[in-house]
Amino acid sequence: MSDAERLTLLEERYAHLQRHVGQQDKAMLGLGEEVAKLRQELLVLRAQVTGGTPESGEAADERPPHY
Repeated sequence: MSDAERLTLLEERYAHLQRHVGQQDKAMLGLGEEVAKLRQELLVLRAQVTGGTPESGEAADERPPHY
């Protein structure tokens, strides 16, 4: 294998690795956003369970005032 062929092979591998790292970065960013969203939902659910007032309105087990 000549030096030119080896260099071409290395460049191809490097390009593949760059693309792969870019895809991983996108996936990690998406997962981070999803974790943040799930944490917020968890806080709301914990507030409902402990009797706190969630941001979205009344707790599910409270009766409306007309009962």
